[in-house]
Amino acid sequence: ARGAIRRRHDDDGDFLATDRAREVYEDVLGLLRARTVTDYAAKRIATFYPTASASRIEEVREFVERGSERDPDPDVLDALAGVEPLSPPATRRVRDRCLATADAERFAAAEEAFPELSVEVVEDARGLAELARSYSTVVALDEAFAGIDVEGDVRVRPDAMENPGEIVPERVLAFFAENRSRILAAAAVHEAAELDPPCDLDALRDALDRLADDGTIVGDAELDRLVTAVDDLDATVSTAESVANDRLREAIRERDVTIEGTDFLSLVEQGARVDSLLDRELEDEYDAAVAAAREHLVDALDLRPEEADFAERAFPDDPAFPVEHEPSVISRLRTELKVGRDRRAARLKRDLADDLSALRDPVEDLVREALELDVELAVARFADDFDCTLPTFADANTDESHGFAIEDGRSPLLDVDFADVDPVDYRVSGATLLSGVNSGGKTSTLDLVALVVVLAQMGLPVPAERVELERFSELHYYAKTQGTLDAGAFESTLRDFRELADGETNRLVLVDELESITEPGASAKIVAGILEALDEQAATAVFVSHLAGEIREAAGFDVAVDGIEALGLEDGELVVNRSPVKDHLARSTPELIVEKLADDDGSGFYDRLLEKF
Repeated sequence: ARGAIRRRHDDDGDFLATDRAREVYEDVLGLLRARTVTDYAAKRIATFYPTASASRIEEVREFVERGSERDPDPDVLDALAGVEPLSPPATRRVRDRCLATADAERFAAAEEAFPELSVEVVEDARGLAELARSYSTVVALDEAFAGIDVEGDVRVRPDAMENPGEIVPERVLAFFAENRSRILAAAAVHEAAELDPPCDLDALRDALDRLADDGTIVGDAELDRLVTAVDDLDATVSTAESVANDRLREAIRERDVTIEGTDFLSLVEQGARVDSLLDRELEDEYDAAVAAAREHLVDALDLRPEEADFAERAFPDDPAFPVEHEPSVISRLRTELKVGRDRRAARLKRDLADDLSALRDPVEDLVREALELDVELAVARFADDFDCTLPTFADANTDESHGFAIEDGRSPLLDVDFADVDPVDYRVSGATLLSGVNSGGKTSTLDLVALVVVLAQMGLPVPAERVELERFSELHYYAKTQGTLDAGAFESTLRDFRELADGETNRLVLVDELESITEPGASAKIVAGILEALDEQAATAVFVSHLAGEIREAAGFDVAVDGIEALGLEDGELVVNRSPVKDHLARSTPELIVEKLADDDGSGFYDRLLEKF
């Protein structure tokens, strides 16, 4: 993503030139990510990066200005917790319809365009008729099939490729079912933040209320009735038989039936069948039992009048015991109910898919705006938490704009509460040495400068009362080296600074105690030579050093020396003015200690030591 942004702004992406500079950038991203709610925003934060591109910096500053108007209300942040980027659903096979074509190329295109459906090759109307017996709906893709009279639901749609939502409404429904919670959360964000939504949220919620999590239709009473009737048909028929037979058993128990000899002989000759006996002795009771069965079937399945006719024919009028249903009639009833169910479900799917298709683009905007709001709020919360302001970029062609000026800058990277951080004022133009006591804050000052410049050239607000700086081409930040380097590492370090001495003229170079790479005498000369090269480039540089005096003497130009001044010792602790003093070589910690001892002791020993400083 950063690469795409760089191409748009013709940015070479080389601003962060050293490992330490990149570490400061990662620290900045960490501070911003800590103030995001969504995973999207945490990742989106990384698309902000420091750059020398004026157009990119201005683009982000406009984003920041929009975000500064946002109120990070807790209700908004709570609503954001449920927002995620929209996700494509898994492909779901639809088995009640198929596509048909006689063209091989169209066949291949249809298989790619409609992975949910089976695509069949047919040559003529007979082939379509065979498919229509296996599928509820057949969609013929060839214009040549227009006008063919085939039994079954066969539709000729040469435009099917251009209207996938009409052919497979399940695709649209699956998308909204998959993303329902994300969409509703985004709607809640818009309401909590009082944003103008890109669609009617009430209409959106109404449409989603008609959709189940599995992509089926809910909330339609007629469809629910048909689905229940199909599911419960066999159990209801069995119960209806039991109702009839229980009534007949009860009637038989309560009746005394006299069988004459001729009737008994007739029953024996008929294989002990009781049909004629029932017909003669219990005709009314049988009719009542069958009527009860039919009534139960109608009531339990909530059959409509046109369907109730099947219930009339489901149980025979001719007496028999036990009472049993007519399988062929129940089979036809099942078919009738299924056809009604499928047709109504298909129509409701198409209607809902039409409604939701019109909301597809607005919904994408709805979710994107909610996610982007999280990014804006993260920047706004960062600026609020650390008392930030947008810096001023001066004209790089004027002397006054050279370097940077920070007023009341405070670093949020220190291991103390931000409220306890001492503010720092620091202004640098050209190559400068920064001196000061140990633990006086020299490294923290470099970190603050790097942090401010990285944020400023990301287009973001900086933790200071006021900042003015030129738009630097690169940031080179060299951290303190631990111990004296061996010959190979020393040579490699010098090669780095050799490359630094060429090229861009408006770099910012920050170096922390370079003298630790080798012996102090040689270090002073090397640092002096590097500063001379940077001065010739008119680069801005701050070198922290305990050898500021020696370096100044070795340099071939009037190098500026600033100092973080220790005001003294109190109870063994340094009291320090954290803001560097311009044109001032700060006293060292040993000098302060000797000075304190000289004040406390009158022997003159410490006075003689103090004179050496």
